[in-house]
Amino acid sequence: MAEPVIRFQGVSKSFGSKVVLQDLSLDIPRGQTTVILGPSGTGKSVLIKLLVGLLEPDEGSILVEGVDVATATEAELFEVRKQIGMLFQDGALFDSLSVADNIAFPLRRHTTLSDEAIAAKVAELLAKVGLEGIEELMPSSLSGGMRKRVSLARAIVMDPEIVLFDEPNSGLDPVTSDEIDALIGRMKDELGMTFIIISHDIVGTFAVADKIAMLYNGGLIADGTPDEVLHSREDVVRRFLKRNMELPPL
Repeated sequence: MAEPVIRFQGVSKSFGSKVVLQDLSLDIPRGQTTVILGPSGTGKSVLIKLLVGLLEPDEGSILVEGVDVATATEAELFEVRKQIGMLFQDGALFDSLSVADNIAFPLRRHTTLSDEAIAAKVAELLAKVGLEGIEELMPSSLSGGMRKRVSLARAIVMDPEIVLFDEPNSGLDPVTSDEIDALIGRMKDELGMTFIIISHDIVGTFAVADKIAMLYNGGLIADGTPDEVLHSREDVVRRFLKRNMELPPL
């Protein structure tokens, strides 16, 4: 197993009397794709917000490249966030900006690259995601799949160590979902980045995951390779997966 780039250690988080995460420990291996599964309300989104410092855990530590984001200073947290790209569920593109300006936005905000260098970087990334020559289009003219591809290009434009995907197939038809899954797999192989995917798309999950972590009742109920999770003896895991795929006999 690759060394962990992220370590959740004994993490607990509650909102009032509602316990969302309880003493959760999870390693995210470097350079691999980890998919976080679980029924709605099991803390998947909370886990991501804790990771980027938008929420603080009640207990435990969250180490990103050795920095505990739970106790980090603002300056340290800024440096951690620079290592993380994010593809939001709805794409979160700026509707008033062209495709090129959407992708270039982080570069203009955080680097001193020239306009020519930025334009070259944008063109390179659009080619990587299979959308050459659409720099001047506006987000309103893009299909759902194209928006996700543009969002992926923006998420990786700063060459982050880690990319977070929040429901990358949400709202897409099955064919487009398969195309996005294939793109995610190719990008991980080409770029060598660490991908973390929050997903309800169980079939797609098994197509792209190196590791699967399943949350349930505030804890980790499955943690392993896709094959290990498929052969889990946990009743909750089997019932969750069985709605979408045929499981091997135990």
